[in-house]
Parts: sequence; structure tokens; C-alpha cells
Amino acid sequence: MTYAEALAWLYGTQRFGIKLGLENIQRLLHELKVPGKDQRIVHVAGTNGKGSVCAMIDSICHMQGYGTGLFTSPHLVTYRERVRVNGEMIGTDEVAGGLTTIRGLIAAWDPHPTFFEITTALALMHFKQRDCEVIVLETGLGGRLDATNAVEPTVSVITPIGYDHQAWLGNSLEEIAGEKAGIIKTRIPVVSAVQKPSAEKVLLARAAEYDAPIAMMGEAYTKSSVALAGAHQKQNASLAIAALRFGGIAVEETAIVRGLADVRWPARFQAWDERIIIDGAHNPAGAQVLAKTWLEQFGSERATIILAMLRDKDIAGIWRALAPIAQYVILPQVRTERALPPQNLLQTISSITPTLQHSIAPSLSTALESAHATPDRILITGSLHFAGEALATLDGNPAALEDCAQ
Repeated sequence: MTYAEALAWLYGTQRFGIKLGLENIQRLLHELKVPGKDQRIVHVAGTNGKGSVCAMIDSICHMQGYGTGLFTSPHLVTYRERVRVNGEMIGTDEVAGGLTTIRGLIAAWDPHPTFFEITTALALMHFKQRDCEVIVLETGLGGRLDATNAVEPTVSVITPIGYDHQAWLGNSLEEIAGEKAGIIKTRIPVVSAVQKPSAEKVLLARAAEYDAPIAMMGEAYTKSSVALAGAHQKQNASLAIAALRFGGIAVEETAIVRGLADVRWPARFQAWDERIIIDGAHNPAGAQVLAKTWLEQFGSERATIILAMLRDKDIAGIWRALAPIAQYVILPQVRTERALPPQNLLQTISSITPTLQHSIAPSLSTALESAHATPDRILITGSLHFAGEALATLDGNPAALEDCAQ
């Protein structure tokens, strides 16, 4: 298959939906003989901050001279972002070749592997072929039954746990924490961000049950600069460093300093230019962190917010967090069919902030034109899918945007 044909086939597997469970992925990884025996894996779960922590670990290890593999999701603009070796995205030919191999292998399987299972397998194939020494795996959904949980890690990492994906993970913080805690394995060390008491209790109980040493990391990293904005990123940096220490992955102080100063992670309070900030906050906790970071960076300045959200999110919770920094809100029609229509989004916004100035735009490009006519800084937020559309549009190549998936 060509790259385009391979992606068309892969996206076609979305009809199989999300199937949480490990039997299929374990079979697939066994057939492909991945990961390699000497590859050390850092496995990261949580609700917010997973991607930033993964990027930091990857950057530090790269600066130390390790061959690194980084697997994250979802992508923002191109599918290839999900799989990186030494900071470089997987090539189109490697995607096409890997997916062709997997397609031939699983053609007659029942049940058929899902989009995310296939993507996880592709990543581990690529990392083995490129002899990656340290692999950083971000969970896609939850942890216990996530496809990434089919591997044996060197260390498990859990970022702050909050409410998201309740339809899959449960409606209480204890239930959600139970799913995230599922990555904790027998005698494998665990590092966790400081959690709310109900979530912490679940993690500690799971760690005790599996005889896994666990450390709760609450102190912010302050020894050197962190390229990602916000006080929370200093907390993430502390967690990333602790993960390497607990996992026995040797890194020197110079690699830590250089790695954190050089780390890049798009759509996390990303300054596109002097006026535009892009942030993929898509749940109330993420929106609260975004608003706090805005106040840290810009004080009392309020934003013209260009906002789009997915239907299944806590719309009211997200907007309550963002409202204190809003001067004006523009609601564009966006590409993904999963987005809540602007008119519906406006109903919730108006019920919470009835006097806030607002408008609806037929497209993101039109919304940007309207935003630039205001004197305010511009904040584009509400969804990682939307952040991807913004990055492609601002880069002048919206046609390059590949559909995002679970």
C-alpha cells in the first residue's frame, strides 16, 4: 500500500470502535515479536499532562545520547506525529510498509484489531527496527485495558487524574483512578503526581497489592528553565526526572538541563506569534490550568477566545474555567463531525456569561480575521482536534490536516 492507501485502510478500522482489552494487542505484539528484549519502556498514564511528561522524558534521554522512541496520541496535524524516533516523525514509507505488514497478518482475525491497537503495534515495530534504547509510551484511554498496557515497562508514571472519558472510565474519581492505576505491575516502580485524596488512595492500594514501590512527586523543578510555559510544567518536569531516576535510566544533570530547555510540545500554551496562543485544553482541569497559566503570563489581560469543543465533553465545566480570562468569544464551525455546533455551544456560554460579547464564524479562517480586528491577545482552545486545525490553518496549509482519531 502507499501511504494514502495505508491510512485509508487504517481509518476504515474505526468501524470496529474502541474495544478496551488486551487479548488482541498481546497476540499482535507476540506475532510481531515486539518490543525488543533490551528496550526499556517508560509507561505514562493520567488525565492531564501525559503528553508533556512524555515529551520531557524523551527530550532528556535524547540529550543523554540514548536512541529514543516516543508514542503519543492523538495527532494534531499528521498521523506521523504519533510515532517519533530521536525526535523525528516516522516516515511515510515506514508507515505504509508497517501497516501493509500488519494488514496481511490480521486480515482474518476475529475480533479485528482496532485503530489504536494497530497504531500501537506499528510504533513498537518501528522502535525495534530503529534500535531504540528508551521507549516512552503514552496511554490512549485509561490504562488498565489500554493497548499500551500489553508491555512490561521499566517504570510506570501517572500524571494528575481528573474527570474525562467518563463513558469509558467511570463517573467517580475513584473509578477513573482505578483504570489509570491498572498500569501498575508487580514490583515495577511507580512515580505519580500529587493526586486528590480519593485518587491517591486507589493508587497506593494498587501499588501495595502488587508490591510496587511508589513515590508521590509534589515539588516543582526549579534548578533550570523549562521551555514549556506554566507553573504546572515545572511539576511535570519533576515527575519526568523522577521517572528516569526510579526506572534506573541513567541521565546526567547536563542532559536534564538541556532536555528541559529544548523540549517542544505543540498546542500546550504554544505561542504561535506575539498575539496567538494555542492550547488543546479539553476538560475542566485542563482549562483551569490554562486559565492559571494565562494569568501567570499576562496578568489581568483578557483574551479574545476562539473556541470549539467536542460533543462529549463537559462544556459548562470547561467554559466556567475559561470565562474569567475572556473578553470576547468567537465560535467557528470546524472540520470534525464530533464538534458541538457553534449554536449549541453558544447556549451554554450565554447561560454562564450572558453579557459576554460573542460571534459565530463560518470557519476558523474567518474567526481569525475577526479576532485580529480586536486589540486583544488571541487564545485558540477547547480541543486537541481543533488545535490541530488551527496549526494547519496558521501554517497556511489546512489541506495537510489529516483526520484525528481516538
